[in-house]
Amino acid sequence: MSNKSNAMLELDNQLCFALYSTSLAMTRVYKPLLDELGLTYPQYLAMLVLWERDGLMVSELGERLYLDSGTLTPLLKRLEASGLITRIRAVEDERRVHITLSAAGRKLKTRAAKIPDCILSASQCSIPELILLTQQVQALRERLVA
Repeated sequence: MSNKSNAMLELDNQLCFALYSTSLAMTRVYKPLLDELGLTYPQYLAMLVLWERDGLMVSELGERLYLDSGTLTPLLKRLEASGLITRIRAVEDERRVHITLSAAGRKLKTRAAKIPDCILSASQCSIPELILLTQQVQALRERLVA
């Protein structure tokens, strides 16, 4: 194998590992903040989407989060058991389930409002740096999904 081939197989030269290990580090930063809210990271992501647009169907939430119903359904059941959301079957088609925030779910948004500033501080990045990085990673995701 050439030196170039060897270098391409080194762990620190792998974009996938950089993204994976950064995701793990980011999740560790979020954990104590989310523990205060009684949420897991995937539950927090679902709540972020619902705070943006309440009343989504389960399928729409799944598309937004890149999650299948097998992953999403238990997560939503736990949020419902916690009193943060309500799942309502559509009268016209019982296969369609709408998710609505409860009063407690809407109120939790106020407590979660401090999280972005905590993440900004932990990242030691400027807002423009984080915006650019987010856009780059989103563009990469869109190319990979396509």
